Amino acid sequence: MFEPIGRGVAQAGVRIANERAVLTLVAISPGLSNADLARRTGLGPQTTSRIVSDLEARSMIMRGEVLRGRRGQPATPLFINPRGAYCIGVEIGWRHREVLLYDLAGRTLATLRASYEYPDANTVFADVAADVQTLRSGMAPEDCGRLVGIGVAAPTFIHGSIMRIGAPPEQVELWRDIDIAGRVAAATGLPAQWFNDGSAAGWAEILAQPAPRPSIFAYLHVGTFVGAGIVVNGSLWEDPSGNAADLGSIVVAGPDGAPTYVHMVASLNALDHRLRAAGMSRPPGFPQDWDWDALEPVASAWLDEAGRALATAVLSTRAMIDIERAVIDGVIPRAILARLLERTTHHLGRFPTLVRPMPRVEAGLQASSAAATGAAQLHLFRRYFSRSWHLLVT
Repeated sequence: MFEPIGRGVAQAGVRIANERAVLTLVAISPGLSNADLARRTGLGPQTTSRIVSDLEARSMIMRGEVLRGRRGQPATPLFINPRGAYCIGVEIGWRHREVLLYDLAGRTLATLRASYEYPDANTVFADVAADVQTLRSGMAPEDCGRLVGIGVAAPTFIHGSIMRIGAPPEQVELWRDIDIAGRVAAATGLPAQWFNDGSAAGWAEILAQPAPRPSIFAYLHVGTFVGAGIVVNGSLWEDPSGNAADLGSIVVAGPDGAPTYVHMVASLNALDHRLRAAGMSRPPGFPQDWDWDALEPVASAWLDEAGRALATAVLSTRAMIDIERAVIDGVIPRAILARLLERTTHHLGRFPTLVRPMPRVEAGLQASSAAATGAAQLHLFRRYFSRSWHLLVT
């Protein structure tokens, strides 16, 4: 799951840093022995052995079968113990919520999802708490004690756009100064951390990429609006408030040629407006389950315009950061995503080339669960695997 945070340093006061370095290496390179860990962290054999024993006593790692038949002393491979810790990932989205249970080894064990017309500040936290309780009730008693908290992914400025999806005006004030993590913690009795949904989804995409992971890329997630993130030198770019790069706010030409934002062209909210203009309505439920054939020809027109807007956003990002690829994902069926990628690549090819080749466009790997998964991963990562947000790529 994770890349090394750096070489461990054997000196007083850095026990936690050394422990995290060891745990990170076991996570990304399962099967390493004590000797392997000492060599790759730079820690002494005794220090490494002490850290491994402590992590094993806390059920964070477990030993495999002794490897015999090699030179030197038989080696014992080490692995992350999936039951060492659990985290709940929550997404409070514009049209749905998702609550999932995630373990230390990077597995999603259970997922609950529900759709709605808008996130109602009066009820959504109680609904999340009920879902959390459902997941907890399915856990073994000894595992419940290893549930370390909740990572919550949600848009940063819900109050600023909630009326765009048809919510009543009173929701603006209800969401304006709300402490999302505080409300989730109060409703569930578990510690909670808030993450911007674009940041969380981008983080999940970093970890889903096969090694060696790309060190620089742009990430766009097509949902009710367009979530986004930028990865630079293996680190997710964020401003001090935790917001991701808002590539959805890049100015593009709308269908009528007038300037607008990527959000207003490439999102499902934009498709919703097109459907209503054609006398149609947005299907109920999750976009993955829609009958997309019944949305033609509006869907095809939207895909073409969305592809053009996304291509513009990718090229604009390239003007600032030397990205070689753009990863596009969303809450849409994979077949529809493939069509969107084709349209994006097509429009990229129509732009003039200066010196550098155009970035290539690829499908994301996390799909609709990216934000909730990333929120759980970030909560665990901060607690056990890193002193900072940086993720070194190897």
